[in-house]
Amino acid sequence: METETKESDSRSEHLDTLLLVDDEASVLKSLTRLFRPHGYRILSAPSGQDGLTLLERESVDLVISDMRMPNMSGAEFLGKVRQNYPEIVRILLTGYADMESTIEAINQGQIYQYITKPWEEHDILLVVRHALDQKKLEREKRRLEQLTRQQNEELKALNASLDRKVIARTEELRQTVTFLELAQDQLQKGFMATVKTFASLLELREKELAGHARRVAEDARNIAEALDCSKPVIRDIIFASLLHDIGNIGLPSPLLNRPFPTMTADEKQEFMKHPQRGAAVLMGLEQFQAAMPLISAHHEHYDGGGFPKGIKGDEIPLGARIICVANEYDGLLSGKLLNRKYDPQAALTYMQEHKGKRYDPAVVDAFVAVKKGAALSGLDEKPETTSAKTMTAIRPARLEPGMVLARHLVTPGGFLLMPKGQKLTEFQIEHLISLEKTEDIKLNVYVRLDAADAEQGA
Repeated sequence: METETKESDSRSEHLDTLLLVDDEASVLKSLTRLFRPHGYRILSAPSGQDGLTLLERESVDLVISDMRMPNMSGAEFLGKVRQNYPEIVRILLTGYADMESTIEAINQGQIYQYITKPWEEHDILLVVRHALDQKKLEREKRRLEQLTRQQNEELKALNASLDRKVIARTEELRQTVTFLELAQDQLQKGFMATVKTFASLLELREKELAGHARRVAEDARNIAEALDCSKPVIRDIIFASLLHDIGNIGLPSPLLNRPFPTMTADEKQEFMKHPQRGAAVLMGLEQFQAAMPLISAHHEHYDGGGFPKGIKGDEIPLGARIICVANEYDGLLSGKLLNRKYDPQAALTYMQEHKGKRYDPAVVDAFVAVKKGAALSGLDEKPETTSAKTMTAIRPARLEPGMVLARHLVTPGGFLLMPKGQKLTEFQIEHLISLEKTEDIKLNVYVRLDAADAEQGA
């Protein structure tokens, strides 16, 4: 049994503590090397009994235990941890052959999540980080609930003399406000889902365009966050990114995928009208008023050489400068911008070479930093996560009404069918089954399941 040396008592008090339990020393060393650089306090034990002994004297936030160990299995060990230390988050390492034992561990130890061997390093890091974040949120929730209960008792004492009808009316108003807030939240989520779906519909005319709007929106959002834009500004940038090519609806299909330099003069003239057409289409929708100028100016260049108005520098809205970079990066990768495909590094180099010309230097620098950060972390995109839910892939024929999508549902061709968070209905499930047959495609639908349903979905 080993314990990582503490640099100081005061410092270790603020570190999340992980207990690693495995009878293989090489696994313990591998996990310790993986987690140590991320600021965790690491404890380890070679058996379940040693782990329990260590827990008697150490404060631990999260336990990762192997399933197969002599004398005491991981399921038995995590069951004892649950019984004696229910606040500790429990994660199980298991192999595909141990699924029956894993289900036992889920029932006996109520584990937070199981991870199959061999594990992906960034996946297990994300699972641990999210688990600890959730634990902190739950701890804060309990503290706030306790504080709320205490304040409510004090409030009751202060208001004991108030008329009962006034108190009842106040409670009714509080509930009404809560319901309105929930309704507003659902409206916003539904509106965003509608915009994403509509953006996907715009790409149905040409398969090569599939996913373009979503990729541009994701990169634009990352740039805006890196530039510390406010949430309302980021929201408008996302809306504009998803719909930046809406003005292409009226263009002939052969023109959609033709690189700009290969177009004839007349074709270029027609193509250069689409930003203003796109803004005009949204003119009557109040929710898109802030997005309209961004759509209209997303082909303007920093040196004034863009279209449709030839404005330059700060005359171009910041959101449009951001979308221009994200849009043309995707165009370089697909070959639609310059009639040849660039790899990601070559595309970034091209953009750096054109800072101050086509692109805002500050926007390019932010974008390059974002992409380099993603490469260093081993992630090209932000990972899909499911919080405290278990995620599993299910074919449409096995879906049930009420299941919730854990990932965007996208066709093999890249078209968005439904956004993550969507609760499935019987009609939608029947349509997905029919879609597989008529389009001759295979859909793997990732859904969220409670621990009690894990056996059925596994």
